[in-house]
Amino acid sequence: MKPFKLPKKSLGDLSPDIVARLIGMSADVALVVDAKGIIRDIAVENEEIAKEGAERWLDRPWVDTVTLESRPKILELLSDASKAPLPRWRQVNHPSTRGRDLPVRYTAVEVAPEGRIIALGRDLRAVSKLQQQIVDAQRQMETEYQHLRASETRYRALFYSTSEAVMIVDTANHKVIEVNPRAAELAGKSQRKFAGRNFFDLFDPDSAPDVQALLAELRTQPHAREYALRLAGQTQRYVLSGSVVRQDSGASYLVARLVPLDATADQTAKTGSSDVNRIISAMPDAFVVTDPEGRILTANEAFLSLAQLTTEEQARGQMLQRWIGRAAADMGVLLSNLKEHGTVRRFNSVVQGEFGTSEDVEISAVSAIGSNPPVIGFVVRPSERRDRLPDNTPHTVMPRSVEQMTALVGRVPLKDLVRETADIIERMCIQAALELTKDNRASAAEILGLSRQGLYTKLRRYGIGDSDNDDA
Repeated sequence: MKPFKLPKKSLGDLSPDIVARLIGMSADVALVVDAKGIIRDIAVENEEIAKEGAERWLDRPWVDTVTLESRPKILELLSDASKAPLPRWRQVNHPSTRGRDLPVRYTAVEVAPEGRIIALGRDLRAVSKLQQQIVDAQRQMETEYQHLRASETRYRALFYSTSEAVMIVDTANHKVIEVNPRAAELAGKSQRKFAGRNFFDLFDPDSAPDVQALLAELRTQPHAREYALRLAGQTQRYVLSGSVVRQDSGASYLVARLVPLDATADQTAKTGSSDVNRIISAMPDAFVVTDPEGRILTANEAFLSLAQLTTEEQARGQMLQRWIGRAAADMGVLLSNLKEHGTVRRFNSVVQGEFGTSEDVEISAVSAIGSNPPVIGFVVRPSERRDRLPDNTPHTVMPRSVEQMTALVGRVPLKDLVRETADIIERMCIQAALELTKDNRASAAEILGLSRQGLYTKLRRYGIGDSDNDDA
């Protein structure tokens, strides 16, 4: 703080009114305090402080107008007003009747020999609010950071414990970012030696075109077909598959998986002979083999077509309930019946396609729990029922039977079913009223308890007759 050089010469002729105006304008609240610490006059420029009842501080000890923990600061302000060469600022809190305490930053200056003091205060609620926002933002950041750490821990546990060889590759420069222990074991190198290496350098030069083809497919679709190729310096053949993960920042990463070709062949042999596999693959009905939990092991072309998938790799390892069932309850009912009876016949359900289409189906299933490994086979065929409405039926075309309405349970939200049922009843009542009055719109509106304009609106809504014809 730098005071005036010649205050008596510059300001000595100012009138008390001008001085009072200057003091009042220089602060949100200004107090005149006598030598005993009692407030003798007050000027309030801030409307919010005035609403807090600052006028009631008049003729009260200044120390009694603040909260208990702020009283020592008021005593220090009164003590330092005449001693300190430069006034100090201190934050105190006034009790508020409208919620949080009122924070004010004061400084005090002695202006008369008898101990009269001028105290200038500035409202700190805006600063306090900003500080609270910072604290809330910090708390939110800490919570999100904890969630991020938990997600990263789960990812690390899965990444390092999976039996598949997995590599994370930056698609922009084809540099390997990270590999799991299984991938390092297959390549015969330590995990540290993988970091920063070019993805193509990991494979035999003859396999480079297949790697390029994999990346080209992944530029236009989320998954690509599998490729059989060799790692650099090895004669063993591996099956390479992958998928691309894209982030909001625009960066994308390839998640590449390697499986020894012999292991793939062994897994295929477990599901049956090659002749049986060819027959199943060519079946017109969808056929799926899952483990006892419903995780897909293999699926034929008919199922891929129903689920709108392009390759079997997109289905393998996924839960069957992702595509089958109006809700998760369908697969739960199927699996519980298979566990109890071993077989299920003509179970009505729905196949939900990857692109949002839906088709009614019948499912037959058999459980081979005694096999090694235990598996479940599902045959899925389009339902022969014709009385159900397709999912893409617009709401303006309403069902006409209770059976058709109940067929929509599980496929349409309950509130939509209730609304459509109410529409059916409303339409039937309007048609009955028109027949009873021989198509006299005015009389029909009176019978229904509607205005004529309201009746015309409903006629247009349901497409009944010539809604613009006024019979009245």
